[in-house]
Amino acid sequence: MLLTPEVLTIVILNLLFIVFGSIAFVLSLKIFLYWNRDATSQKQYKLEKESFLATTIIKFIFGLKVALFLFFIFILDKISNVITGAMCAAGVVDATEFGSFLIVLKVINIYLFALWLKINAQDMRDKEQSYTKLKSLLYLFLYLFLIIEIILETLMFNAIEVDKIVSCCGSIYSSSSNSAIASVFLLDKFLVVAFFYLNYLFIALGYFLKKRYIFAFSNFVFIPVSLLALILFFGTYIYELPSHHCPFCILQKEYYHIGYIIYFLLFVGTFLGISISCFKNSAAEYKISFLFNTLLVVLLSFFVILYYLKNGVLL
Repeated sequence: MLLTPEVLTIVILNLLFIVFGSIAFVLSLKIFLYWNRDATSQKQYKLEKESFLATTIIKFIFGLKVALFLFFIFILDKISNVITGAMCAAGVVDATEFGSFLIVLKVINIYLFALWLKINAQDMRDKEQSYTKLKSLLYLFLYLFLIIEIILETLMFNAIEVDKIVSCCGSIYSSSSNSAIASVFLLDKFLVVAFFYLNYLFIALGYFLKKRYIFAFSNFVFIPVSLLALILFFGTYIYELPSHHCPFCILQKEYYHIGYIIYFLLFVGTFLGISISCFKNSAAEYKISFLFNTLLVVLLSFFVILYYLKNGVLL
């Protein structure tokens, strides 16, 4: 296994997550099976104390896992320097058969883990603790997602061979690539960009009309649409190269780490927007979601406008 200080940190944290996550799993199972808020028995009193313990553990794990996603991408970008042929995190992801599955699973998990945190926050504000059984049941499933992610992460780092030549992002993110991403380049980039802005208009429509299901669904669709538009169109304007489509290189210092801002805006905007379908969120959360999505659209559009003003043409 490739054990840089950063990877070792992930390994140690994963061991802690397994130990404490398993404790929370057992407690959550008991709470789901036996919880009765109206009961006044000693058993219910014990379950309430165990619920507080389980909640504290899960909040710690999921809160760290959401925050650690960007740290994980940072690690991939950093260890690309020691892998032959890799120029950024894309080469590390493509270096093993587990990398692509792990990235997809991590993206799914940060939304699911954040959803649990949202449900828990709602439950803590509810005097009746109406969501206690629901969040316990949800954790029973999310525990499996957590374990699968940790297993894939361990397998990926264990399978990395420093002296093995891997593909660079230029060959991975191209129409001639043998990877699954090559099929993306069959799409018309201008059609994808048009759908990107149309999608944003539907988000705006849902926001101003306060139609929460339109708003939530539009935010859900906005995740893959934004990523496709970034790879096919907007990324080339950030790099100012028509052949450079990598979604990882924008995280590097040569591009002022703008990728971290882009992905942060996308996550916060879409997560709060999607969560509106589960809860009647406050007007502030509507505003934050719409604001972050708007900032994302403005930021990506800025690179296109800036390139046109500098060069008088589009890529």
